[in-house]
Amino acid sequence: MRAVSGRWSRLGVLVWGLGAWSGCGSESACGPGGGVVSRVVDGDTVVLQSGERVRYLLVDTPESTGGKHDCFGAESRDFNRSLVEGRVVRLTYGEACTDRYGRLLAYVSVDGREVNSVLAQEGYACVLYVPPAGGSRRSEFQALESAARRARRGMWGECARVACE
Repeated sequence: MRAVSGRWSRLGVLVWGLGAWSGCGSESACGPGGGVVSRVVDGDTVVLQSGERVRYLLVDTPESTGGKHDCFGAESRDFNRSLVEGRVVRLTYGEACTDRYGRLLAYVSVDGREVNSVLAQEGYACVLYVPPAGGSRRSEFQALESAARRARRGMWGECARVACE
């Protein structure tokens, strides 16, 4: 029984991996359709194994890099890491492909969950709208942030001053 379940487990992983990989190969005008996250920079930026830096659209998390350590910055980074590091993610682009630093701007999904909206909903991020990127979903994200504020989730309940306000 053990050998059979092990063989089936490896087969399942292989089939899942091929399916996930094939979905990542779909390119858009902006960049790859996905990839494996090799490194989490902070709460709203990751690096793919292919080398692309991806900045999450419509969210801004407290800083945790470059000597700046805002309240809830480490928690936002660690939460993001728990969701995406080493995992296959899908990228969906908005109205703009890159920011002024050359990072891809995208909505990032893993296992059918969009990380950008989870960060806002759970109080790990504020809404950051830099026109035109994310304009079509701006009000959706503002509603997620407002609900997190009212419920005092994440940084809204922990920080005397929220850095991204």
